[in-house]
Amino acid sequence: MKFSADREALLASLQSIIGVIERRQTMPVLANVLLSGSNGRLTMTATDMEVELVAATQVELQEPGDITVPGRKLVDIVRALPDKAAITISSDGDKAVVRSGKSRFTLAILPAADFPIVEDIKVQQDVNLPQAELKKLIERTHFSMAQQDVRYYLNGMLIEMDTKVVRTVATDGHRLAMAQAEVAVPVKAPIQVIVPRKAVMELQRLATGEGDVQIAIGQNHIRIQFGDIRFTSKLIDGRFPDYTRVVPSNPNKMVEANREALRAALQRTAILSNEKFRGIRLALKSGALVLQAHNPEQEEAEEEIDLAYTGDELEIGFNVNYLIDALAAIEGAVVELGFTDANSSCLLRVPAANDAKYVVMPMRL
Repeated sequence: MKFSADREALLASLQSIIGVIERRQTMPVLANVLLSGSNGRLTMTATDMEVELVAATQVELQEPGDITVPGRKLVDIVRALPDKAAITISSDGDKAVVRSGKSRFTLAILPAADFPIVEDIKVQQDVNLPQAELKKLIERTHFSMAQQDVRYYLNGMLIEMDTKVVRTVATDGHRLAMAQAEVAVPVKAPIQVIVPRKAVMELQRLATGEGDVQIAIGQNHIRIQFGDIRFTSKLIDGRFPDYTRVVPSNPNKMVEANREALRAALQRTAILSNEKFRGIRLALKSGALVLQAHNPEQEEAEEEIDLAYTGDELEIGFNVNYLIDALAAIEGAVVELGFTDANSSCLLRVPAANDAKYVVMPMRL
């Protein structure tokens, strides 16, 4: 194999896939990137056996073929070369040689046949979505995913397709985030899949907000095409909780507040909350919402926000971080909060909007 390419094109493609390579490997070949050259194009593949990323770029191909080279070393070499440098990579026995000007690097290679790749994912459902919408769906919900929970199906994000809607849902058992976007062409049949946490974080990095993406769901995989970059991930085999039962349908105490003012007040109150449990008390009363926090050092914080509220009084405790995260994800100047009683979850959303909802469970203080 032998090809020539300019530094910038090669580096951009390599950087788009290199994040999937783990520092510690179960198999030596997983530290490598598969380089495949044919028909004047070079495709680069990186995988950790759960997520696979493939990037394609135009090159000057002298000899077609497939080789695997150490991924992070190749990225470091290409990044360290001068801007607009011409780079030639060729295979020579069990070595790959990288040349640019008077620089020469020799890398050990492993057989391309040993590199695991995902071929056909047996597509059951596919949909086109503006990349900006996919980015927004992920950013509005990803923070509610669990981390290393024994309920493995919570360590990821639910992607649901239903008639003309694509929906993302994430929960860690204490809070829930849900967002949805309409699609131009109705989907063939409703489907739900759970995408692992690492894959979601890679998707968030890849989604730049330009053009459309094609989402294809198979039996055990999801595949998304971002222009010249193809993302494939295994799915989590499990049943996601029925999120519709968690979202309060008709809270009887609805209030509206300035989103930024509430977020700033929560952040100030949080300074003196218990560092371990992060609990604060919300007291809803006529014309105001009072935020209170205290800690084992007997320190206290109190904030009061004016509200147009005339209903029954209510005191309820929450993890302040969960409220702040939800407010950061909500778009718009005004946020609507729905309460039922001291033992029921709080609903946060943009007033009269259903494209994003956030649920935070109460905590005892």
